Amino acid sequence: MKIFSLVILFLALTCSASWGQEPTYKQGVNIFIETGVTQPDRIPTWYAPMVAMPYAPVFEILATKGTQGRYYERTYAVTIKDIIKWHGHDCEGITHVANCAKIAFDILFPDGIIDRSVLKAISGTGPCWSDGVAFLTGARLQYGTLGFFKNKDYNHAIILYREDTKVAVLATLKKGINNIPNEPVVLPEKITWKTKVNMQDVIDLKKEVKNPKGTPVPYQVDLLRYYQWMHVNDILSRPLTESYQAQIINDFKWDDWVDTTKTIANPHKRGDIRLKNYPYREKPITEVK
Repeated sequence: MKIFSLVILFLALTCSASWGQEPTYKQGVNIFIETGVTQPDRIPTWYAPMVAMPYAPVFEILATKGTQGRYYERTYAVTIKDIIKWHGHDCEGITHVANCAKIAFDILFPDGIIDRSVLKAISGTGPCWSDGVAFLTGARLQYGTLGFFKNKDYNHAIILYREDTKVAVLATLKKGINNIPNEPVVLPEKITWKTKVNMQDVIDLKKEVKNPKGTPVPYQVDLLRYYQWMHVNDILSRPLTESYQAQIINDFKWDDWVDTTKTIANPHKRGDIRLKNYPYREKPITEVK
């Protein structure tokens, strides 16, 4: 994955017309953030068995202290298990959105530090995908930093946008692991490995089980759950780049992609990042007169 990140960084620097902006900070130059200092929760449990798989993603998140504070000096680790507890249940979508986000973050943050204070995100309207990107990026509807795709073909893709460097990345599934009825994969790459579960079988079963007017038999409900469990663990048994793809969007404009009918007209200004780069006192203690 380190080699992949270096290659992606090179491509971003050489191919993206918008990669000319300075980042908010430069790790090891004007700030030092310690990473890997919290233990990621990779203990499998009944609602998150997939976290023990070898390629289940771990995210090193950088946030700010309190509601009006500076950057923390350390990151905290997040796994799919943490996202599931917040979202409410495990599902195929939560794993997919986490994996897509990991691929996008490897491009946006080659130092591995995911700065939640500089991110905007676009997803489909499904709660698995919007919850996943909101949890990982801090993007929110009330701040105007979370949007939904105007083109429904992108319902199972995400765009993550880094405001300080002005770089946007579209990430989605590769053809071959997708099993959403009547929905295309919006980028061209295909998998080169064979899935344990036949995707057409899953598509056919979803048409029965997920039909709002359908009456699936109990066996079909259980079988779909089993298929999805098998598929998620199958994907996480190999590097994520074998199953997901990403592309930098040159000349990205938010309104070109977002459904403006699903946005807040007058978003609130976010306050918790206002003082993230605030200077420290010259002396640790100041006398009060």
